[in-house]
Amino acid sequence: MRRLPVYLLLDTSGSMTGEPIEAVKNGVQMMMHSLRQNPQAIETAFVSIITFDTDAKQIVPLTDLASFQMVDIKAAGVTSLGLALSLLADKLQTEINKTTLEQKGDWKPMTFIMTDGVPTDDWQAGLNKLKSVNKGLIVGCAAGSDADDSVLRQITESVVRLDSADSESISKFFQWVTASISTSSTKVEESGKEITGLDQLPPPPSELVIVS
Repeated sequence: MRRLPVYLLLDTSGSMTGEPIEAVKNGVQMMMHSLRQNPQAIETAFVSIITFDTDAKQIVPLTDLASFQMVDIKAAGVTSLGLALSLLADKLQTEINKTTLEQKGDWKPMTFIMTDGVPTDDWQAGLNKLKSVNKGLIVGCAAGSDADDSVLRQITESVVRLDSADSESISKFFQWVTASISTSSTKVEESGKEITGLDQLPPPPSELVIVS
């Protein structure tokens, strides 16, 4: 079976304390509930969660939807985006099945990065490491007025912005991520074609602005 690997890189730094981090937790739960209702997604999508604050941790390894168990997350510390990108590169290398003569490997991964601030570490070192692997489609989300979308734009061409990091806006972001995963699952299952850019994903809600 060819899997559609999905990685969520979630900012859990101190500025996410309170309403934002609770909205993220709720968003992940809603996303999983919705994806489990989708017959294509339940067959194809595998989800992993990486959090980053002072350190970066993979709190959920790449897991099928039926087995997925969310781990509680708390907000504290600074914004080590570089460490998260480096950890993502490692996991893309070790968790994704590559195509061989005997079998077709997994579909290209989808990664969604959500941050509400500015990186506090050497994010370019993490990006350089990520460039050396087959990274698939990466979507960056700058959440709130303090988020730096210029850094995200150097990581990927696919960047969206939330004007606020309140619970309603973050909820809309996760609804769109859910729809994007569903669309991708259906496309690879039915046509064997992979999503390569924002223009092939569902239109984002009004709260999400595409950064050109």
